[in-house]
Amino acid sequence: MHAPPTPPTPPTPPTAPRTRLRTRALGFAALAVAMLMSVPTAQTAFGEEAKAVPGGGDLGPNVHVFDPSTPDIQGKVDEIFKKQESAQFGLDRHALMFKPGTYDNINAQIGFYTQIAGLGLNPNDTTFNGDVTVDAGWFDGNATQNFWRSAENLTLNPVSGTNRWAVSQAAPFRRMHVKGGLNLAPDGYGWASGGYIADSKIDGEVGPYSQQQWYTRDSSVGGWVNGVWNMTFSGVEGAPANSFPEPPYTTLDTTPISREKPFLYLDGADYKVFVPEKRENARGVSWADGTPAGESIPLDQFYVVKEGADAATINAAVEQGLHLLFTPGVYHIDETITINRADTVALGLGLATIIPDNGVTAIKVGDVDGVKLAGLLVDAGPVNSETLIEVGPENASADHSANPTSLQDVFVRIGGAGPGKATTSIVVNSDDTIIDHTWVWRADHGEGWGWETNRADYGVRVNGDDVLATGLFVEHFNKYDVEWYGERGRTIFFQNEKAYDAPNQEAIQNGDTKGYAAYRVDDSVEQHEGWGMGSYCYYNVDPTIIQEHGFKAPVKPGVKFHSLIVVSLGGNGQYEHVINDVGSPTSGTETVPSQVVNFP
Repeated sequence: MHAPPTPPTPPTPPTAPRTRLRTRALGFAALAVAMLMSVPTAQTAFGEEAKAVPGGGDLGPNVHVFDPSTPDIQGKVDEIFKKQESAQFGLDRHALMFKPGTYDNINAQIGFYTQIAGLGLNPNDTTFNGDVTVDAGWFDGNATQNFWRSAENLTLNPVSGTNRWAVSQAAPFRRMHVKGGLNLAPDGYGWASGGYIADSKIDGEVGPYSQQQWYTRDSSVGGWVNGVWNMTFSGVEGAPANSFPEPPYTTLDTTPISREKPFLYLDGADYKVFVPEKRENARGVSWADGTPAGESIPLDQFYVVKEGADAATINAAVEQGLHLLFTPGVYHIDETITINRADTVALGLGLATIIPDNGVTAIKVGDVDGVKLAGLLVDAGPVNSETLIEVGPENASADHSANPTSLQDVFVRIGGAGPGKATTSIVVNSDDTIIDHTWVWRADHGEGWGWETNRADYGVRVNGDDVLATGLFVEHFNKYDVEWYGERGRTIFFQNEKAYDAPNQEAIQNGDTKGYAAYRVDDSVEQHEGWGMGSYCYYNVDPTIIQEHGFKAPVKPGVKFHSLIVVSLGGNGQYEHVINDVGSPTSGTETVPSQVVNFP
């Protein structure tokens, strides 16, 4: 969350340029699933017989499925929004799923823990003559807390010609086609701190206005109106030219490696999950030619996880050969969810939330190919977990370049909904992992937060080689927000705030260094590169705190950074430098950034 001192006025827009479905044959693992599902029992480790976990089934009470003939769609959508509009730390979870067809006169307002999505294979299969709206009336026109919601796989014909999507972190806009413009600011142009667009086509202009930063990947836009601090684009047709710092655009022609998020769809009357193929040097949407490339997996090859399910059953399903589809809900677990089978999909609907109650790691992925974690929120429990998500075991070494594991819209929260603690939130040990849009957040408001109450020293630690992060949002950790030890790591877009609640300078002192960098590359690393990266401080408990730098990295030919920025929000704390001892200090009470275009 950002808290600048006064709301902005709408800026004057600068001139901006306008501008295979492939179903694979069943492999051995899938064949094993089919065989297991044909018998009612399975052997346990002790030779006893236990019931096999069934695949498929209904999607539970919190997945709301509509077709164009459904009566009073608007009334049902409004009913859910009324419950979820301000329920920032509530327990309800919802997925609004629309069958292919055309829906007239719809304005779907999307609140907390609500996913709206089309059930077609292509976004153009499901069309709203209307809007999918996020605004900030619940928070007096301030959108900096519009978290934890999503819009996916729909085509919109906005009533006014422009759709409003005023969000901040953890609110992805994926596989959307807007036949008009897209406004990313709340009504009245109050503050906003987003955000993320991927695999989407916006025919008109995108107007971020008061959005402080934004990342857009593998998309197409009709134009981009302005920028505040950090607007980053990779693989975006119609993106403005690279011009950081003025305007603050960082533009990469392509995204080196990407794989779009798996999604639920209807094939006739049958539910399936589509798993898109990996793309290299991607530019534009994956669905431009109609049918995307990838694999369809029938729902009966998934354990459909519903509230009340325990980790033992979830693990048994994975061992049995099933994928995981978490329906909207909150899942308390007392043992780690362990995924050691290659190509396993673990997909959450409606911000499905996993809470480890007794200090265990919530999810561990083996050093195997192609696991897909997507659409999940991991919420730290009251007993400290050493880690919350681990990708690969310590010293993992397998080559996954042909088929990497990916984390997409996987979010972490420590505190806010209640007391929570975790030493390190996400540890990536496996080589070639793709981290595509994550918000890893130590709470700065809500319930159960305070310098020691929701202690969390480290956000993301990367030990694996050739790891790529696209859309890395990590905030408020007691020590380092991101630490990178692996070789040839790359980050395209990083957004960070240092912990607001540091009580004094001594509390953040790092040996002889004033404060812990937001993003640190270890001195042992020979090659690393980052683009479009920002760190902000708002030390409101002790505004005299000095942060030596936002970024720290070894000075080596293979370590390179482009478009770095640090900002003191209203003069609450200051940075002495941007990276290492490079870059001017921030100063005074005005929110004026300090920037470094290239390092070294």
